[in-house]
Amino acid sequence: MSTVIEEPKAREVPAKKKRKHGSHNFSGSDRFTLGFFVGFPTLLHIVFVWIPAICTILLSFTFWDGIGGLKNIHWVGFTNYRQIYTLDADFPIALRNNLYWLAVFAFIATPLGILLAYYIDKNLKGTTFFQTSFYMPLVISLAVTGIIWDNVFFTDGVINSILGNTNPNTAIDWLGDPHKNIWVVLFIASWRHIGYIMLLYLAGMKAVDASLREAAAIDGATEWYTFRKVVMPSLRPVNVIIVVVTIIESLRAFDLVYIINMGSNGLQTLGVLVYDNIQGSSMRIGWGSAYATLLFIICLGPIMVYLYQNFSKGDD
Repeated sequence: MSTVIEEPKAREVPAKKKRKHGSHNFSGSDRFTLGFFVGFPTLLHIVFVWIPAICTILLSFTFWDGIGGLKNIHWVGFTNYRQIYTLDADFPIALRNNLYWLAVFAFIATPLGILLAYYIDKNLKGTTFFQTSFYMPLVISLAVTGIIWDNVFFTDGVINSILGNTNPNTAIDWLGDPHKNIWVVLFIASWRHIGYIMLLYLAGMKAVDASLREAAAIDGATEWYTFRKVVMPSLRPVNVIIVVVTIIESLRAFDLVYIINMGSNGLQTLGVLVYDNIQGSSMRIGWGSAYATLLFIICLGPIMVYLYQNFSKGDD
């Protein structure tokens, strides 16, 4: 009688449940912490940025003097925009000054900042001194900067004393002449902006892989060619920041020009007109909101175009 020995059955291993793509095993405390650190800043951003921005755009289509509460707000459509274009003589001056500001920052101050960063990155003799000197203006607020340079360029200030123009009748009125003062203020603003650009580019250059420069040098590339074809493409994120900062800094100019001549006598900017109409004696909330909306559109337009051109190529 033969005995049949049965082979043992293989033990069935329960199939693992596939975890859904993107799911995480967060505990309750993890979810609370993540929600707090993401949700709270988002809430603050919405409350203090987006809601005021939307309210400003809506108020630009109304007439309101800020008195009597919200019940005195009257919808006027595009009347405020038409009036500031046809009736306000300061609008073309302010728009011109902001465009001057943008042009000087883009074509003079920013290239000088890049040039300084390029030479300081070479660790030449005295690099630390120059780096500190050009960075120093960023530590000083724009209001204090305006007060300092006001004493330098005033009629009986340092410049006229050096030139020997101590007589008030013959001294050069650097800040009182509407044909000169805008260029003096642009010089002061560029003095600060150059250091800002230098700092950003210098930080970006320190992060560039040294092997890329060494490979270019081995291939016989000149320094200028290496900078244009190797270093600058590596600084693409920094370039985006520089463009955005330059546009915003030039179009929202307020502190410096308001310290000098209260932003008048040829120094009007869109930021000054926003303040004068909302906080000034006129109390034209609609006009001030219209100026603020125009300033927002002017800032946003070139920034969006630049970002689209840089990121639509699909590399990043």
